[in-house]
Amino acid sequence: MIRIATLDDIPTIQQIAHHTWPSTYGKIISKQQIEYMLDLMYSTESLVQQMVKGHQFYLFEKDQSATPENEVLGFASVSNESAGVFKLNKLYIVPTAQKTGAGKALLSAAKDFAKQNEGKQLILQVNKQNPAIEFYKRQGFSILSENVFELEKGFMMDDYIMGIDL
Repeated sequence: MIRIATLDDIPTIQQIAHHTWPSTYGKIISKQQIEYMLDLMYSTESLVQQMVKGHQFYLFEKDQSATPENEVLGFASVSNESAGVFKLNKLYIVPTAQKTGAGKALLSAAKDFAKQNEGKQLILQVNKQNPAIEFYKRQGFSILSENVFELEKGFMMDDYIMGIDL
């Protein structure tokens, strides 16, 4: 089940990010860079700012009818970047729930959000060594460009920009 995240869901988003990043990026970037980027993008202040600026966050919940609360297995965020161009900023699924359709469902929600807001293209940024590139290609994305981004403290991001027409 997909639902829109609220400010109250920030701790859940942070928990999933801190759970998924080490397994996703542990063999790609240093532990220090992972910690730096988690703080940069997932601090409470940063997530509040993203939501206030209009980033739409979605949560994927596993329906557990017998319990009052559903387990959140992943999240995504999408934002309007420019006229007709939306960006999938985040899409993370806990490792035990990968390959279950959760990522496809969250991506579909992001695409729907973009289309409903006159989006013509959805783009994303992904590390060149991230196995998720194959997932995005299977979903119709193609590589548009390569970019190296310099961050503070000497950290770098070596990414592909991928996109799909909506």
